[in-house]
Parts: sequence; C-alpha cells; structure tokens
Amino acid sequence: MKIAEARQIYHSQIAEYREKQAALTKEKQELEKKMNADPNGKSIYANEAAVLELTLEAVNKKQEEYQKYMEQLGLKWAATANMVSAKQQGEAAKEYVEDLGKIMEVARRIMKGDIVPPTDEKKLMEYSMELYQSAKNIGAMVREKEREEHDSLWEDEEKKEYEDPTEVADNAQAPSGSPEIVPVAETVASVEGPAPE
Repeated sequence: MKIAEARQIYHSQIAEYREKQAALTKEKQELEKKMNADPNGKSIYANEAAVLELTLEAVNKKQEEYQKYMEQLGLKWAATANMVSAKQQGEAAKEYVEDLGKIMEVARRIMKGDIVPPTDEKKLMEYSMELYQSAKNIGAMVREKEREEHDSLWEDEEKKEYEDPTEVADNAQAPSGSPEIVPVAETVASVEGPAPE
C-alpha cells in the first residue's frame, strides 16, 4: 500500500474513532448523572457503566494504535521527501559547478581571441557582464593570430526534469506492521457483545 493511500485510510479511521469516543464520553457523563441522581443508581447502572467503560477503553486503544501508525507514516513520508529533495539539491549544485566551469572556459576562449557560439557568449553575459566585457577586450588585443572556432559547451545538455518530492513520498511503500482496519462498530461490539436482533 502506498503512503498516500494509507494516510487517507487511517485518517478516516481515526476520525471515526474520535467521533465514537465523543459519543461514548457523552453517554458516560449522562450515565454518571443517572447514577448520582438515584440513591440505588450505582447498583442499578453498575453493569451498564462497566460495559461503557470497557467500550470506551477499547475504542481509545484502537484509536491510539491508528494514531501511532499515522505517525510512522508521517515520518516515512517526510524522510522520503527529504531524501529526494537532498538528492536534487546535490544534483543542482553539481550542475552549477559544471556550468561555472563552462562559463570560465568560454571566457578563456574569448580572451584568446577564439570564436565561440553566440549562445555561449550569452551565457557568459548572463553570468557576469563585467567578465564578458573584460574577455572581449582582452580577446580584441590578441587577434593577430589565426582564430579557432569552438562548438558550444552546452549543446549536449538536456533539460533535466526533477521528480516532485511530495509525489515520490506519497507513492512510497507504507511501513510494514499496519494495524488491521476494524470498523468502530466491530470494536464496540467486541466489548458489548453482538447487537440484539
């Protein structure tokens, strides 16, 4: 199961269980009022109070189990997204250093008086107009020799498409040990017994 699917499933389970917890807590408070209002209330409602307490405990336990698993899902999702982001940042830094090396090579070629493609000159201008102008001025002074013509240093490059870290994290495998999905009605019935027909 993918993390995104698991998060959705367990989120709805937790919401269901929280709703049931609220209803059971309200029911418990009403029962306590009945028990306190009647002098024999504690003995009359003892069984009902015990079943209600056990039911609330079972619902709380299952909801906590789901909540812990949701925390695991969140941690794995964040770790996966961060790993993808870090990898992409490393690749971007590497590309930047490579581009910087190419820009310096273009400047060196222009300073030698060589001919470089206009696209390479443009990249040098975009990086630093001062460096470009200096390279052109130095290159103009050494034009007595035969000029060498160069191919672009960026021609073999292709635009990289990066994966969306959140999408990768959503599609990562959910951690093992996922709790069994048990409808809240079944959890309640396991304590109270089967519903009368």
